[in-house]
Amino acid sequence: MNVSHTPAAGTDVLSTTRISNGLSTARLYLCTDARKDRGDFGQFVDAAFAGGVDIIQLRDKTIEAAEELELLAVLKEAAERHGRLWAVNDRADIAVLSGAPVFHIGQKDLPLAAARTLLNGNAAIGLSSHAPEQVDAALAAAAGPAGLDYFCVGPVWATPTKPGRAAVGLELVNYAAAAAAAQEGQSDGGVPWFAIGGIDHGNVEQVVAAGARRIVVVRAITEADDPAAAAASLLAALDASVS
Repeated sequence: MNVSHTPAAGTDVLSTTRISNGLSTARLYLCTDARKDRGDFGQFVDAAFAGGVDIIQLRDKTIEAAEELELLAVLKEAAERHGRLWAVNDRADIAVLSGAPVFHIGQKDLPLAAARTLLNGNAAIGLSSHAPEQVDAALAAAAGPAGLDYFCVGPVWATPTKPGRAAVGLELVNYAAAAAAAQEGQSDGGVPWFAIGGIDHGNVEQVVAAGARRIVVVRAITEADDPAAAAASLLAALDASVS
């Protein structure tokens, strides 16, 4: 994992090791908004972690920086209590201030090298990919000096969380699986990658059949009456499909 390539002075080596290990074994990644309509952010993320979610990312474009930092403090506490990871989307300044162990960027966000410089080796960095050439670039970046730590492939199906973003279908999942395996001669290509976009209990088997072993979900858990049960059910479906 590239998170430990250039750690800042004083960085806890055990912390970077835990981040690397957490990413390499992660299977279920959740993105959630601030849940303003329900007012239960703390209870929700705690339940999701309890159900088996490995990483939770706060992604909400409607909140200001101060509120985001407050919510991230709640997320951090829950993640540490469960021994899991948490992530910041898009804002490197927020990632640094909050001490986030994982930072995610899109194709049009902060360039990877700039993000790595700002984070100073203290967080793992992930990147969204939506086309074969972007998957190839992500795999190349994972082996490069800037150090990409994981990437996501999608959206597999159209989703309201990404309005205007065309679905890439299972074909890109197939492509990512083959490209990753070819690069390293391993089933996961040596760098974790996740399928994302419209994935739920009804179609996770198709995603696994296409080659994914890790998934990112939103509504499958955020809209569930019982987030813990929804997470546990998704993991069970993922395991059943892989075996």
